Amino acid sequence: MINHLMAVFNLTPSDPSGFILIGIPGLEAAHLWISIPFSMFYIIGLMGNFMILFVVGKEQTLHKPMYLLLCMLAVTDIGMSTSAVPKALCIFWFNLKGMTVGGCLTQTFFLHTVYTMHSAVLVTMAFDRYVAICNPLRYTTILTNACIANLGLVGLIRAVLFILPMPLLLRRLPFCANRIIAHTYCDHIAVAKTSCGDITVNRMYGLVLVFLVIGLDLALIVLSYGLIIRAVLRISSKKAHQKALNTCTAHICVMLISYTSVLLTTLIHRFGEGIAPHVHIILANLYVLLPPMLNPIIYGVRIKELRDKVGKYTCRI
Repeated sequence: MINHLMAVFNLTPSDPSGFILIGIPGLEAAHLWISIPFSMFYIIGLMGNFMILFVVGKEQTLHKPMYLLLCMLAVTDIGMSTSAVPKALCIFWFNLKGMTVGGCLTQTFFLHTVYTMHSAVLVTMAFDRYVAICNPLRYTTILTNACIANLGLVGLIRAVLFILPMPLLLRRLPFCANRIIAHTYCDHIAVAKTSCGDITVNRMYGLVLVFLVIGLDLALIVLSYGLIIRAVLRISSKKAHQKALNTCTAHICVMLISYTSVLLTTLIHRFGEGIAPHVHIILANLYVLLPPMLNPIIYGVRIKELRDKVGKYTCRI
């Protein structure tokens, strides 16, 4: 039936001059069943993140630094999942495994750029919590909407500058005739492994990025929370302790989900030789599926003002 539809719409499963993405190796027979949670997670994530963008955009009372950061996080979540999931669903549903070289390199660039931007937003959110708890009287003067916009722009420029060499390094590689990628999307190292040439530079640059992006960003987040904990311990009231820490709960949950999934994927990809390929690919897909789906739910539940506004518009719908 799929072959018939592809013939009707003049679709071909692969382009001989490009790459072939085989999906989840070893689980090809279950692709249709796997697509069910994939599509559900993707749709829930899109609905949740677009709802946050809509509500914050409509409500003047939410035009504050914290909610602008939530909007930035929502945009990166939408970009991260949309960069990878639609192609995976095309593989699962229509067996459309082919991808041009240009398309593959473009996907690599956008996927890694959006994740780097996502990490920058999490760092900025940690700084926001630090200022709110450690310097509450100066919060409105330090973190203005313009300041948040500038920090977002810096994060975007950093992401582009860090990730732009990736497709350029891949472009210079001589690729083998058999360009099969055991993945659902064009990950940097997965694409590099299809080359017949030396990919040492690609591997080294990937490791440097892990330390520069994840390592540096995590260090800044840990520093922020170290200062927050020090400030909270100086407060004598237990009720004030709880209130201060409650404001950080949502960000801590989001941060743990985001960094745990990407660190697991990175470590398994580079050092997990004995781990089954389908386990690695499923984990790699979870980091583009779970954070975008869970982030709006976490913030919607934890932040009362946002929860009330979302409830108001949901009831209207």
